[in-house]
Amino acid sequence: MSKKKILLLSDDLRMSSGVGTVSKNFVLGTIDKYDWVQAGGAIKHPEEGKIVDMNESVRKDTGIEDASLKIYPISGYGNQELVRNLINIEKPDAILHYTDPRFWEWLYQMEHEIRQSIPIFYYNIWDDLPTPRYNEFFYESSDLIMNISKQTFAMVRDAAVNKPRTDWDCTYIPHGIPEDKFHPITELDVDEWKELQQFKKQMLHNKEYDFILFWNNRNIRRKLPSDVIMAYKTFADMLPKEKADKCVLVMHTAPIDSNGTNLPEVVKQVCPDHDVIFSTKKLEDKQLNFLYNVADVQINMASNEGFGLGTAEAVMAGTPIIVNVTGGLQDQCGFKLNGKHVTHKDYEEIMSLHDDRKWKNNSELTHGEWVKPVWPSNRSLQGSIPTPYIFDDRCRWDDVADRMMEWYEVPLEDRKEAGLKGREWMLKDEIGMSCKNMCERFVHDMEQAWEKWTPRKRYTLHKVV
Repeated sequence: MSKKKILLLSDDLRMSSGVGTVSKNFVLGTIDKYDWVQAGGAIKHPEEGKIVDMNESVRKDTGIEDASLKIYPISGYGNQELVRNLINIEKPDAILHYTDPRFWEWLYQMEHEIRQSIPIFYYNIWDDLPTPRYNEFFYESSDLIMNISKQTFAMVRDAAVNKPRTDWDCTYIPHGIPEDKFHPITELDVDEWKELQQFKKQMLHNKEYDFILFWNNRNIRRKLPSDVIMAYKTFADMLPKEKADKCVLVMHTAPIDSNGTNLPEVVKQVCPDHDVIFSTKKLEDKQLNFLYNVADVQINMASNEGFGLGTAEAVMAGTPIIVNVTGGLQDQCGFKLNGKHVTHKDYEEIMSLHDDRKWKNNSELTHGEWVKPVWPSNRSLQGSIPTPYIFDDRCRWDDVADRMMEWYEVPLEDRKEAGLKGREWMLKDEIGMSCKNMCERFVHDMEQAWEKWTPRKRYTLHKVV
């Protein structure tokens, strides 16, 4: 029996973007079940116009003799003619779209054409409060919507209330982190431990530190890198100088970005008395895992976040975290209500836990030992042309500084133990944040969607009163 073929529309899975990374993980993790064809996007793709046969390399990497992957590199976000040609040439059994739909609006404008022959599956990366009614068009054009966060699931379900449908599925599939690539390293791992120590020396310029804070994100506005620097300064200022001198903030990012700011200048002007190190080289997964293992704590203050891939990688590596309670970052906190794990189904009623007035000091709400959450203290309604409205959840940098101090005061061995509990939690089947769990959920949800799917009628008749 031949395998089903899926046409994937997303960032080129060979690229280092978050979408590219996750695309690679679920493609390689399900390549024993499906043949894959990708229209792989990049801003200016160096291989545009080529057809890249990946069969040999993926068969070698996965050990699967009949693994099949072909990539059609594209610049930008494609067009209708591209998809028509790929459907005609490759004859896929479904389209899977995974990235921001607003840049691929043309795809959903031709759903009546596509869905006459094959379904459209959408892996939904990000929705936030207030419920995005402006996205209903994308939801209605999909046969299956798989959501990366509990909040995103709730937003889609809430939007669907206005226009109830019976011919679609809405499910929850969080990003899965490869547990073999991101893992704690101990002295028992002799060779890897030696490599780690050498990496640490180079990264920290041969200086010994007692407490290492780590931030890895794009240098863009919503990630709030300058606020992270201010939080670190506030924390370090609370310490005696001799202890502050043994602390450092490592920022893995582009120090200067036109979509963000000039971080070296920020450090120079507002944090001149404390150590900040910029990690600017592109790192392979192994080196990135080294960074998570070097760090005592990883931080994410983003004012809105679809999932927070780097933060989840840190937890899988056994690193404690500090996160803003917004968007998908909530999923990594291990929240419980009255001792029961908060599920995506619970979010249909909860919608979000980001309201500090309702949840910050609520004794019914607890969280995992590996995280010190920070509730947003300010919420503003932002917007743009493609995204007319969305909440911007800002937490105070001095609140983050307090969480830094709390972790600082936890003994090293206790911090490590807390981090290991985070990894154990992520590996649980019911949590679903391992790569294995993610891929199993993909297969389950898509197979169910195929079973239920019926071709779309060419026309829909509406009675006009």
